Amino acid sequence: MSCSSSRATEEIRLRIPIDLLKILLQSLPRTKLCHLRPTAQFYAHYPRQESTHPMNAPLPPAPPATPAQPESLIEYPSLFPIKVMGLKVDGLLHAITMIAYAFDPAFDASTIELRESKGGKYLGITVTVTVTSREQLDELYRTLSTHPMVKVVL
Repeated sequence: MSCSSSRATEEIRLRIPIDLLKILLQSLPRTKLCHLRPTAQFYAHYPRQESTHPMNAPLPPAPPATPAQPESLIEYPSLFPIKVMGLKVDGLLHAITMIAYAFDPAFDASTIELRESKGGKYLGITVTVTVTSREQLDELYRTLSTHPMVKVVL
């Protein structure tokens, strides 16, 4: 049975023993039962009983602290392949190569791998650069991702 009322209900706070409250609740009409809600003050007068349910058991102690894990799984410096995809237009390969040189002066352009899409509309370029830090790698990804000719960087 729903107990929605458009009128504002008043909150009644009484200190009544539980047995007497049960009798009172049984004698009230059903529609008014939902307006009576015991408050925390009502329950404060009754001693709290400890539950024996297994879900209420105390938590086991925390495991001992483990040594800090490395910040990155990549060891620096290392050769890192990056795949860049974009529309097959003049200048895409040159732009990606210049960005690779900017981040790795020792970049070897002969290691570039090219792959066209089936329809020939897109070009995949894999460049392998030597990265010396996580910050350098993040900045390289940011630079490639924001280039206007680039669609995807993996």
